[in-house]
Formats: sequence, C-alpha cells, structure tokens
Amino acid sequence: MGLGKVYLIPCSLHEEAIDAVPPNILPSIQDCDVFFTENEKTARRYFKKLWKEMVIDNYQWFTIHKAEEEVKQSFIQLLKQGKNIGIISEAGCPGIADPGQILIDAAQQLNVTVKPLVGPSSILLALMASGMNGQCFQFNGYIPIDSLERKKAITAMEADSQKRQCTQIFIETPYRNNALIKDLLQTCKDGTKLCIAVDITAPSESIQTKTIQQWRSQVPDIHKRLAIFLLIAV
Repeated sequence: MGLGKVYLIPCSLHEEAIDAVPPNILPSIQDCDVFFTENEKTARRYFKKLWKEMVIDNYQWFTIHKAEEEVKQSFIQLLKQGKNIGIISEAGCPGIADPGQILIDAAQQLNVTVKPLVGPSSILLALMASGMNGQCFQFNGYIPIDSLERKKAITAMEADSQKRQCTQIFIETPYRNNALIKDLLQTCKDGTKLCIAVDITAPSESIQTKTIQQWRSQVPDIHKRLAIFLLIAV
C-alpha cells in the first residue's frame, strides 16, 4: 500500500467572501479521506458551502490543537495506511500564521506528496495593496502585549525597516488593535508609513497606507475587527 497525500486547503477569510476561494480546490477536497482542522464545526460548514452534496459522516475528523502528539501520530498512521488527508485552518492558508506546520513537517519527513492549494492569505493581500516593498518583507507575527515591550519591538522593527528598506508585517488580537495603534503613533517617526488593513475580502474591507503623521490627525477605531499591520521607514 502506498502512502497517502496531503492537501493544504485554503479557507475564506470572511464568511461572506466565499468567492475569494478558487473553485478548483473542490476536486482536492473530494480526493480526501480524512481532515485535520483547526475548528471542526466551522470546517464542516465551510465544506458544505463549497460542496452541498458532501456527506460529512463519510470522513474522519481530527482537531489539530487537541493532544497534539497523539494527533500527529494518528496523522502519520493514516498516511501510512494510504489515506489522503486535508489540512484546513480557521481562515487563510494552513501553515502560514495558522496551525498545520507540525503535521506538514511530519509529512515531509515521510516523503509524502504535499499539495499546497491557492487561496486568500491576509499577509499577501495586505502587502499587495499596501504599496510597500514586496521585494523585501518580514512577517513578525504577534508582537508583545506589554506596552513597554511592544514599543521596544516597534522601535526595532522601524530601525530594521529603515536599514534594509524592508516591509515589516505584524498582527494583534482584535480587542488590542486600538492599543497597538496608540503605541505605533507614539513610537514611530513622522515619516514612517503605516498600512492598516482591516476585514480583508469582507464587504467592510479597508486597506489604507498613510504616514504616521497623517494617521495621528485621524486615528482609526478598529476595536475587535480583524486587522493586519505593515510599516516601512522611509
């Protein structure tokens, strides 16, 4: 019996933006026997939107974050049994600022075929629309929660950006967005450019790039909205 394949299945960034997901991912979903998900309930609902005839109970389902070592061993055994596996995170692309990397690494070590599928990534979509340097960019993930440590991280990112002309990309938990913006406006130089990308692909999408000085004159309120931030020092 040969080894199974792994499909990395993209998910829409917003429930109302299902059209942002290419329709050609459906054959890959249909080729799977098992799914490893960040959230099983929302993954099932998403698949039913793409494929109304899907019989959910015909598939095995695992949650990535529960008992991770045990889940990893189940993943490996299923691949060795020839099962094709789909990995899907809550939004965007698995393994890119989303769960899945541990399983993907295990698949690579087994030398099985890993098929990444095209789909929306807030990191790339924000960078594309920002007007910032797409030749040199760095994703920093979540930056520190503590205001003092966060300001140190902002200063370091700004200095590195100016030195290398590198776009710095980072995120925050939605309910801390406004606190992050406050620290950015207090810490960064007037001429540094900041892009605030909110609700990407949703009807309420907003992607705006302004200098820190310009943002100070009109501070946005994006409390509890999904956002991604980019800055470049000029």
